[in-house]
Amino acid sequence: MSTLHTVNKSPFEKTSLATCLAYAAASGASGTAVLLLEDGVYGAVAGTAAEAQVKAALGAVKLYVLGPDLAARGFSEDRVIPGVGVVDYAGFVDLAAESTKVQAWL
Repeated sequence: MSTLHTVNKSPFEKTSLATCLAYAAASGASGTAVLLLEDGVYGAVAGTAAEAQVKAALGAVKLYVLGPDLAARGFSEDRVIPGVGVVDYAGFVDLAAESTKVQAWL
């Protein structure tokens, strides 16, 4: 992996997710990943206004959502957009360790 992008803001409050996905997809770097955490997990929930944008990015980047943050906001894993991986804290650490850099989108 090259870069792990993290998004912790809701796509319904800020444009961080949209900007991150556009940048990550345009970079064309192999192994680029995006992890949604904290309020960013709302972007991984199926049936929301963010779903089409997330699905469009799945072809260019790997998308993940932090399971404990998803659960803390009352969502089960079956509500996640197909193609978005669910990781736990150990998975988050693995993603960061496999990346040459981590870029936080605030």
